[in-house]
Amino acid sequence: MPAFEYRKSSYSNDAAECVEIATNIPTTIAIRDSKAPTRPPLHLRPATWDAFLTVLARPGLELRQRNRARGFVTVADRSRG
Repeated sequence: MPAFEYRKSSYSNDAAECVEIATNIPTTIAIRDSKAPTRPPLHLRPATWDAFLTVLARPGLELRQRNRARGFVTVADRSRG
């Protein structure tokens, strides 16, 4: 299996208190705590990640556009190319 390529959240601070995400494996979204990179990551199916982002992007949260601008795309976005 290829290695996960993690990137830090743009909401991260200088104290390294952040979440890292890897989306380079088509069948798995991996999420880990940057303070504990050797601990096992949380693995989600892309559809589960998509559902999570959909909930966050409901009216009033205004995250959908910010997430897409940061490269956090939904499964639907991926299928559109």
